[in-house]
This record gives sequence, structure tokens and C-alpha cells, in this order.
Amino acid sequence: MVSKQTKIVNPMGMHMRPAGMFAQEMMKFKCDVSLVFKDKEVNAKSIMNLMAACIKCGSELEVRCNGEDEQAALDKAIQLIESGLGE
Repeated sequence: MVSKQTKIVNPMGMHMRPAGMFAQEMMKFKCDVSLVFKDKEVNAKSIMNLMAACIKCGSELEVRCNGEDEQAALDKAIQLIESGLGE
């Protein structure tokens, strides 16, 4: 398992569009991908779970990846989050 702390920088947080884009990108990887936010672990391949987590701008979270292509998934997840999720 690999993990890294990061911060949500896009102004609207993890709402429908960025959650959909993030989940779609994470589904390309074979490993499990999750976000840990406020002591809850959320499946990062599920749009509904991402939106239900209510992750706002400025929120600090941990990205965890576990499996075959975990490092590539972690790198992509961090790049997406730190670039503002397309916003």
C-alpha cells in the first residue's frame, strides 16, 4: 500500500463534475483507491461515495492505493487533486 497527504484546492470541492472525473480516472487502475477524510475511508472509484463525503475546498485528505499498479494510481490521483480537478 502507498499513500500520500494532499489538499483539495478547487473552489467548489468534490462536487459532481470533479467527483465524476476523478472516479473515472481512478477506474482505469486495477488497484483499490480510497480517500481518507475525517477518519472515514471512501472508495475513490465511486462518484456517489465521493460526493457523499462532502469534501470541501481546503480539506486535507489522504489518498491510499493498494494493489498491482498502486504507485501509478497514487501519482495520478495526487496530480488530479493538486491541479484543481479540472477547475
